[in-house]
Amino acid sequence: MFAISTMTATTSVRPLTLNQYLSYTENLDTRYELFSGTLVEMPPEADENNDIARYLMFELAKHFPIKHLAHKDTEIEVSGQRVSCRIPDLLVHSEASKTAIAGTKRATITHEMPPSLLVVEVVSPGKVNRDRDYRYKHTEYMARCIAEYWIVDPELRQVTVCRWDNGLYEDTVFAADEPLKSSLVNDFSLSPSQVLGSN
Repeated sequence: MFAISTMTATTSVRPLTLNQYLSYTENLDTRYELFSGTLVEMPPEADENNDIARYLMFELAKHFPIKHLAHKDTEIEVSGQRVSCRIPDLLVHSEASKTAIAGTKRATITHEMPPSLLVVEVVSPGKVNRDRDYRYKHTEYMARCIAEYWIVDPELRQVTVCRWDNGLYEDTVFAADEPLKSSLVNDFSLSPSQVLGSN
């Protein structure tokens, strides 16, 4: 039996390897991330968070090819104490990462593949979710050399844009009507008020 975790309890036996995770076929109606070798059941997102992610996807489609956009359907292998895979709320492929997963059976960007350009996470309520998006994923996406990581926070009414520079993320917090600044989209002019008020 493999280690499976929910938000409240963990059944621990032995951690999964990446190959075991990628070939996992039980409970396929349930959505999982792999964290430190453990399957973590992902509960349904809040409707507000889904609306925010979709809104951003349509806005980013004005700047990137639609085939390069992934909404909760492409995962990224990240570094940790044990193997982990994250499923961002929204992802923008680089040309190289899109090419790398073409023809694969599962949309997983492994360590051997080039990184995506951008990942977006919409923060769910609660300390566990806040720590996951602001601390753990920040470190994991930075280690994968993903050019930008956007943390969209409905509770704090802000968007943090983390830009990869020489191995580290430089974080800039945008709030209210201040236009977001992205190194990937020079003319991106939406403000947090527009992004968070779009639902």
